[in-house]
Amino acid sequence: MNQHTRQRIQEAAAQLNYVPSSQAKGLSSGRTGTVAVLVPDITNPFYFDIIRGTQHQLKAAGLTQLLVDTEESSEMELDALHKMRRSADGFVLAASRLTDAQLAEVAGSQPLVTINRASADAPSVVIDTPSAIIQALDHLASLGHNRVCYVGGPPTSWSNEMRWKVFEEDSRRRGMETHRIGPFIPKTTSGAAAADAALRTGATACVVFNDLLAIGMLQRLQARGIRVPEDMSIVGSDDIFGADFCNPPLTTISSPIEQAGRVAVAMLLSQLNPVPGGASRKLAVMPTHLTIRQSTGPAPD
Repeated sequence: MNQHTRQRIQEAAAQLNYVPSSQAKGLSSGRTGTVAVLVPDITNPFYFDIIRGTQHQLKAAGLTQLLVDTEESSEMELDALHKMRRSADGFVLAASRLTDAQLAEVAGSQPLVTINRASADAPSVVIDTPSAIIQALDHLASLGHNRVCYVGGPPTSWSNEMRWKVFEEDSRRRGMETHRIGPFIPKTTSGAAAADAALRTGATACVVFNDLLAIGMLQRLQARGIRVPEDMSIVGSDDIFGADFCNPPLTTISSPIEQAGRVAVAMLLSQLNPVPGGASRKLAVMPTHLTIRQSTGPAPD
């Protein structure tokens, strides 16, 4: 195309206020300029900080975030990955509910990074909750508790199984009477059933899959006249917004959740824009710690 023709086309486009189609540009470049972030439950405050972290890091890289709520469904998650294969340059899967085989399949065909779901087939950002489970048991043991209960989350949650494995091994090593109840949907509405089941075990302290479930348990225990922490101690996980001003304020596992989102995007960008001779990071582990508030106390006599 000569310069005169190009100039005439540009003038005509300006008069018509023409804006090039991003999808058409993506067809020619092979890139869409978008990254999809998939979360199991967009109403869970735990994912707010992950979404904020991925959003900020993608914006800094000149990319747009597409957000998908998979509703705790592995089928919906897999379907979204297949349907969006051509409309996103890569994927961040937060707490993926996919099986190992499903994750291996999608990781082999598109750039992705998982958060809180370790995988041999995909780069992963893992929040080291198991270490904080040991901290929680240290704390409960120091308060005299020897009958403890793990309140489980979704059966398809990788982190749920990792937490239970550490909880069971460490509590039994200490000679504690150990119980497990669940699975429960990780929402406050499941807290009543979880609290009732926990009371039936005879445990004096519970470590709960997430804060939403723990807060629901606090509400139910209060309604039944069970005092927290005098009659039962409760430890949550995630330190979500509101965990410090529920009644009583919740002892919980804290971690740099927003930073996990940022690191996941950085790892994805290293796949999308590899450096010659460089190696992409395969695993990042985010530290955790126990934040002690008023929902834990000495074991009842």
